[in-house]
Amino acid sequence: MQEILTKAASLLEACETAVLASVNENGFPRPVPMSKVRSEGASVLWFATGTTSRKTKHFTTDPKAGVCCHAGMNSAAMTGTVEIFRDAETRHACWKPEFLPHFPEGPDDPEYCVLKFTATEGTFWIDGEFVTCEL
Repeated sequence: MQEILTKAASLLEACETAVLASVNENGFPRPVPMSKVRSEGASVLWFATGTTSRKTKHFTTDPKAGVCCHAGMNSAAMTGTVEIFRDAETRHACWKPEFLPHFPEGPDDPEYCVLKFTATEGTFWIDGEFVTCEL
């Protein structure tokens, strides 16, 4: 199992974009492609978004989430929860210069926040091996 988790961590690191799904007002999944800020191991992904975005509103109401990404023929699909970070320390730690068009005041822009997805279950297809596991 450790080998697949190590490969999954490498896959998440390699993915520039992931699809993050929230649960909308009507109880349906709302998947959106997002640029990844960073990943941690095989179960944590960070994203930047607006404090007033639909997804932020969804996660404020219901933290359940799904994420999927792929690189080449390998893929990961995970379920878990999202935490919303509005504190200065986290926003500065996750800041990238390419966010400036969206958040012109930089990491202190009041519209900028950070989402941390933490997986509780993952399904991975890596190097021809299919594994579903709790994380």
